[in-house]
Amino acid sequence: MHKTDVIVVGGGLVGMSIAYGLALLGRQVTLLDEGDDALRAARGNFGLLWVQGKGYQNSPYARWTRESVGLWPRLDALLHSDTGIELHLRQPGGFQLCLSEEELSEETRRLAWLQEAFEGDYPFELLDPAQLKARLPGVGAGVVGACYTPMDGHVNPLKLLRALYAGCKRRGVNIVNGLSVDAIEQGAGGFTVRAAEHRFDAEQLVLAAGLGNRPLGTMLGMDVPVRPNRGQILVTERLQPFLHYPTTYVRQTDEGTVQLGDSLESVGFDDRTSGQVMSEIAARAVQCFPRLGQVRMVRAWGALRVLSADGYPIYEAAHDSPGAFVISCHSGVTLAAAHALRLAPWIAGQADEPATAPFNLARFNGKREVRYAH
Repeated sequence: MHKTDVIVVGGGLVGMSIAYGLALLGRQVTLLDEGDDALRAARGNFGLLWVQGKGYQNSPYARWTRESVGLWPRLDALLHSDTGIELHLRQPGGFQLCLSEEELSEETRRLAWLQEAFEGDYPFELLDPAQLKARLPGVGAGVVGACYTPMDGHVNPLKLLRALYAGCKRRGVNIVNGLSVDAIEQGAGGFTVRAAEHRFDAEQLVLAAGLGNRPLGTMLGMDVPVRPNRGQILVTERLQPFLHYPTTYVRQTDEGTVQLGDSLESVGFDDRTSGQVMSEIAARAVQCFPRLGQVRMVRAWGALRVLSADGYPIYEAAHDSPGAFVISCHSGVTLAAAHALRLAPWIAGQADEPATAPFNLARFNGKREVRYAH
């Protein structure tokens, strides 16, 4: 038997961020990670810290996203101090490249709505092809324009996961790998989690297992409406630096490779790659930056992202199971700072967090409309 203050189930970016934040507060944390057999959303992460366009017609989500990105320098400093790992955080702003007038019009409409929702405090620029070429040399002639905001940035997502793991260990988190939860029991003293022959007891329980939250939630009598959405990513050979800003389709990493992505596929639990989608991703990237037509692809993968029924995060403090929390989202990198520095104090009972109220499970009691939260 293992006794601790908090059990966190899920060793991806969401679970690790919360565990690290709880450890910063001095809580004793045990983190249960299923291991390499898990459906890991982090494998398909593009590494963007993206504000632009998020939360259209949902201003609480827009504000939460923006505030998380604002907290990112603090998280970066904490992790670097604890681990010495350089995450290559860069926040120069980002470009939404538009390949048709319809795309440009739609993006402009979304940003105008958000600017009004923030009472003007939502900076963005609309760039025509000439203005864009001056900012992004080498952009393709097929790009009809772009939207830029100074709020966006990017980071190395694999180094982030490594730093969170090392930071958790440094702060005393007990990380247990290779275990699947078989049962969750609630008693007067908190929760008992059983996995194979192991038993873990804690006053509090955080379910942060991505797609695994649905079956785990049923163990506490909760319906957690999450579903898989496949994303595919291509990675080029290393190139001399040419792209100093992140874009939604193409991002050059700190190592010189270029990531190509942004696919959304409802294919159930199939995380394989497909030739057709990879071809579409590559063609769009070459349209954005023609020089990519002459480079070699060195890696490709598919991964299953986590989407709720309406596309927005789930932050649930379970009323029928006091001390239990359900945390799900599809923006594990963008929201990592908010999860570590704002959700963790809320879970620990050290701070109220009214920003979570719009994202509890009660919103799904009515009609469920599946919508991707951009």
